[in-house]
Amino acid sequence: MKHIGHYIDGIRRKGNGKRTSPIFNPSTGEEIGQTSLATEAEVDAAVKSAKKALLKWSELPSVERVQILFNYRELMHKNLADIAAVLSEENGKTFEDAKNELMRGIEVVEYACGIPQMLKGEFSSQVSEGADAWSIRAPVGVCAGITPFNFPALVPMWMFPLAIACGNTFLLKPSEKAPSCAMILASLLSEAGAPAGLLNVLNGDKVAANRLLTHPDVSAISFVGSTPVAEYIYQTGAANNKRVQALGSAKNHMLIMPDADLDMAVDVLVNSSYGSSGQRCMAISVVVIIGEETADKIVERLAKKVKKLNVGPGSDPATDLGPVIDKEAKERICQLIEHGVEQGANLIVDGRNIELPGYDNGFFIGGTLFDKVTEDMDIYQQEIFGPVLSVMRVADYSAACHIIQSNNYGNGAVIFTRDGGLARSFCRHISVGMVGVNVPIPVPGAYHSFGGWRRSLFGDHHLHGPEGIRFYTRQKEISTRWPGNLGAEFYSQ
Repeated sequence: MKHIGHYIDGIRRKGNGKRTSPIFNPSTGEEIGQTSLATEAEVDAAVKSAKKALLKWSELPSVERVQILFNYRELMHKNLADIAAVLSEENGKTFEDAKNELMRGIEVVEYACGIPQMLKGEFSSQVSEGADAWSIRAPVGVCAGITPFNFPALVPMWMFPLAIACGNTFLLKPSEKAPSCAMILASLLSEAGAPAGLLNVLNGDKVAANRLLTHPDVSAISFVGSTPVAEYIYQTGAANNKRVQALGSAKNHMLIMPDADLDMAVDVLVNSSYGSSGQRCMAISVVVIIGEETADKIVERLAKKVKKLNVGPGSDPATDLGPVIDKEAKERICQLIEHGVEQGANLIVDGRNIELPGYDNGFFIGGTLFDKVTEDMDIYQQEIFGPVLSVMRVADYSAACHIIQSNNYGNGAVIFTRDGGLARSFCRHISVGMVGVNVPIPVPGAYHSFGGWRRSLFGDHHLHGPEGIRFYTRQKEISTRWPGNLGAEFYSQ
């Protein structure tokens, strides 16, 4: 059984605290390790290490910082399969899904390698006699990230590569449910040439998170998780004079018009709804279909495909749908499915009571499909975070948009149609942070920024891309004047 501690000042440490949290293999239900939960003293030690490293790191030329990131990129590619295997074991997602997650994270590293170009400021000459003015973007200092179990590599890599490229140091508190990946990421960064303290990893729970939120030497906090916690992170961090970006829950909608390519829409809907067992903030969990005839066709095709999804362990190449993260998550999802039945939704495919020989204690839920879901139902109101898709039927485009606009969460939405004018109008007017047209999930590339609206985001800045640079730097304006008129003789000749 493995024991996961912390990574502080360039060294793996066992952890001094007496409190631990179990690590499970979601496919078997077996406890495979223990995570040491950081004490406040260990958080303080990590902050001290990061603050010490900041003195030299922030003064290092950006091209030298980038060289370490280039080395890091190569090491990530070299160790990709090994990291993916660890990720799959602790998270439960398929091996291919784990590799894809790592590749998306590497894209952010590649984007961060261009930081010398992106940190260029602006200059105005002779703003008054003998005076010039310019602006620079300065690092904010010691930054911290609190990240979830569902993407134990990708979400941290949305944060720390860009933060350190901008001249900051970073403290990462990953989910205690899937802690190993963060430790590997930190050790590889040290191998790439990073100084001790540049990236520290603190495994822990609310004790560690609260200390980061209140520590006077932590300048910025990034968070991804549920909306109640995101709101708490934002309010607590802001009250302690920290810059905060806190991404919360989601209820992403797919709007299907009658003129859409229905076969394509159904194919991508299955992948976007049930991939990663629905445990991702960008999963399409609601499909809004215009017209009864169109809805009937889609539900019929969906049901056939959902029933054919192969449920199994992430280690099996034939698996389409792995387990959810733990017993509590499985029980909560099953309870919401039961609420859906009780509240009148039509359960087309029931993913409960899956039996897998040899994996009787695994946390498996099969693909689940509801039809005729309404806005007042729990399965619509709550983020299920599992392999459950809700179908809503509406009469027209206006009614569909009203549903999306009225939802508490404004994370992502996509439309499937052949009408370019309608799609353009949807992109311009729908009030969510990320929009797609005829694509399964509207996740932007690393060189754009990720984040929602309304109660899906607390704070002013989205993750990675240009918004990430703005979050991890502060604008500084400089004005100078030098005595004399040394240039006059050039104009008198």
